[in-house]
Amino acid sequence: MKLKKKHVILATLLPIQFFIVQFLSQKHEFIEQYYSSGIYPYISRFFRILLGWLPFSLGDILGFTLIILFIRQVYILIKNKLKNIFPKLVQFIAALSVVYFCFYMFWGLNYFRKPLANNLGLQQSKYTTEQLIRTTKKTIEIFNNIHFNITKNDTLKINVPYSSSEIYAKVPDAYKNVAIDYPQLAYKNTAIKNSLVSLFQSYNGTAGYLNPITGEAQVNSMLPKAGYPATTCHEVAHQIGWSAENDANFLGFLACIYSDDVYFNYSGYRMAFRYCMREIRKRDKELYKELLKTVNKGIKKELNDNYLFWKKYENPIEPYLKKGYNSYLKANNQTKGIESYSYVVDLLIAYFEQK
Repeated sequence: MKLKKKHVILATLLPIQFFIVQFLSQKHEFIEQYYSSGIYPYISRFFRILLGWLPFSLGDILGFTLIILFIRQVYILIKNKLKNIFPKLVQFIAALSVVYFCFYMFWGLNYFRKPLANNLGLQQSKYTTEQLIRTTKKTIEIFNNIHFNITKNDTLKINVPYSSSEIYAKVPDAYKNVAIDYPQLAYKNTAIKNSLVSLFQSYNGTAGYLNPITGEAQVNSMLPKAGYPATTCHEVAHQIGWSAENDANFLGFLACIYSDDVYFNYSGYRMAFRYCMREIRKRDKELYKELLKTVNKGIKKELNDNYLFWKKYENPIEPYLKKGYNSYLKANNQTKGIESYSYVVDLLIAYFEQK
């Protein structure tokens, strides 16, 4: 097997691309102006228009195809006793070069944009324990009220009456309401799908993801429905260009509380409550227990069911998968890795303090 010129060129471009991305990762103003607020919205909307009408995730199918092709090529190499390994290796690097380009061009450069707080005019800073307690108490108060308005009984769990497709259909209206105050967060032409690997996601502990190549948002269809709206709005936040997990978490919260649907409101404050309470527990376990006593029993029942759901899928491989994801986040401007999800508390406190 001879080396193909196009494979050599593409393979050579991979390290060049890497150094270009490293250079751009320090140019936050440039990325914000010319990519995230410039060409990315057109790229994103193009893919949503192109693929949003499909009832399945094309991104998942492409992923399966690439994995199968890779396994096939490895099998052929082993079968042929590693004959033609060098041309095959160059071919693999060439394919990796194309994927690398598509990842950053179609979405990944958003990792290097300016923080969401700057975009929304929030005064994000290191918060005090007093600010955390104040925000958590306010969150619990609103969360309890929403729960009671739904159930009319503080001991009953909520029952979300929507299918996943009905939740997806309500997300654009939630973002439409957000866009009244924050026009830069407008969302049109949906592309939200049930993940074809929902069972795998349950075992690796993930609720959703964005395919950066096709721009489709995928949600784990096995999720308990109480958290489903917030997860879906989180993935849409990724779609509209917010790669950082804490920023996507905050926009998921914001879209839910701006929604006219009470189950979205519940889901949004549910997420805020859980992250705030985690931070409280880190700082003062006794205070955590005291605050937990003020939460409606029906809410605690629902959250316990959620805990049992994830407990059911715990497995020895999950920690290693999370380590891999942790490394991926650190490589893309999120120095705290998976911990960056909890940084949403900074934004929640800034939001409540200003509002």
